[in-house]
Amino acid sequence: MKNIVERAFLGAFLLAVLSSVAASISLEQSFLAVAAVLGIVLLAQKKRRFEVPPFFWPLLAYAGLSLLSSAFSVNPAVSFKDSRELTLFLAVPITLAAVRRRIDLELVLGAMLVSSFVNTFHALGYQILTAAPGERVEGFMAHYMTQAGILAVFAAFALGIILFRRGWIRIAWAAGFVLAVGALFVTYTRSSWIGMGIALCVVIFFWRPKALVLVPILAGLAFLVAPQSIKSRVVDAFTSRNISNTARVQYAKAGLKIAVDYLPLGTGPDTVEMVFQNPKYGLGEFAKRNVHLHSNVVQILAERGPLTLAAWLAFIVLAFAGLWKLARKRPDGLAAGALAALSAFFVAGFFEYNFGDSEITLLLLIILSLPFSNGLDKKERFSKAER
Repeated sequence: MKNIVERAFLGAFLLAVLSSVAASISLEQSFLAVAAVLGIVLLAQKKRRFEVPPFFWPLLAYAGLSLLSSAFSVNPAVSFKDSRELTLFLAVPITLAAVRRRIDLELVLGAMLVSSFVNTFHALGYQILTAAPGERVEGFMAHYMTQAGILAVFAAFALGIILFRRGWIRIAWAAGFVLAVGALFVTYTRSSWIGMGIALCVVIFFWRPKALVLVPILAGLAFLVAPQSIKSRVVDAFTSRNISNTARVQYAKAGLKIAVDYLPLGTGPDTVEMVFQNPKYGLGEFAKRNVHLHSNVVQILAERGPLTLAAWLAFIVLAFAGLWKLARKRPDGLAAGALAALSAFFVAGFFEYNFGDSEITLLLLIILSLPFSNGLDKKERFSKAER
């Protein structure tokens, strides 16, 4: 029988997950903070051990280097304020501490699914009843690109559950996936669309590798039946006349110049926009209105330096390698879905600084951590009858 602290710990974590797709980041962070405090109490009571997957250590290095970058920032006050978001990395050990049994996992997955339903019903309802033609729907998020990133990570993870599990839960997740993809389309965010395409390839590779030949056919059919507004967004991705495409080229060039000028620790977290206003970095007036460089790699390099970027890339590589190994060994869909979510996030991140969105990062870290839970490697792992 769990004691009251253990129950409260799991409850706080479930509320954080329930807030992950549909609520504000402030609410999610509040519940996660409560879970962190209760987790420390459980550690002191020796009812939990501090356990993390290998990819957590590069994240810790990233956090340390980010704080060092803040100390030498062009505006330390702004950088240290931004660095509070580094506490989100605690979601990794908290997830492993919370998911100890099969029932814990089912509760977490259920909370995530319910949260997605709330988000997508709201977004699609707004699109049908209120949105103007071509309006980019942002749902509960502060920006449509954040909404797109959240939905892409969730939908990619859902693919693993749908293809590898059986029973009513598969049907529920299929419904969640369809709604999430529909809501993703009305964000008109091409980077997340591309990420979802890669995620689909990843999951199919682990499910039925030969079925990969169907992906380009499905993509072509989807384009043919898509509304004209979506077709236009796809076509615009391949033209240099699009102002957004031109700005991204400018961001890449400017980011490299800034990184060289501010070696070795960058300009400092959340300060790049203060620096790239300088005409010598070649940004046009449209590009200068943004607050970041529209790429994880370029942004981290410019504001935190090459060592911090190396730590971030190590996180990606170790997470990918660990999940790949688990996906080959465990046909329960968790690792394959998490690998798809990571792929969608990483690919979209070439065109958008999605690691800078706390909502996306927190959901991603929870999803990446679930397959590494030690509790799922024991007797309560999925039985063959459920696979």
